[in-house]
Parts: sequence; C-alpha cells; structure tokens
Amino acid sequence: MIRKLKSGEYRLYSRKVDPKTGRRRNLGTFPTRERAEKHERDVQYFKRHG
Repeated sequence: MIRKLKSGEYRLYSRKVDPKTGRRRNLGTFPTRERAEKHERDVQYFKRHG
C-alpha cells in the first residue's frame, strides 16, 4: 500500500496491520511512485520465493 507524504515522497506500507504496534509496517520511502510500486512487487515476489 503506497501513500504520498507531505514532502512529496512515497512510502510503502505493509498491507496488513502489525499486531504489535496496531499500525502498518513501513517498508521503505521512495522518491517516486514508480520506484515504490516496483519495490512493492519485489516484496510480494520475495514473500513467495525468499
């Protein structure tokens, strides 16, 4: 899940809420939405192949 920050960057959050914190985990901050989307695909790939 990608959200745009006030600074203009994009942050990738986990899809599920982290039970320990009650919030979504931050999976990285990226300068462009394109980069964040690529990283999200990479994350999904490694979930299955890691």
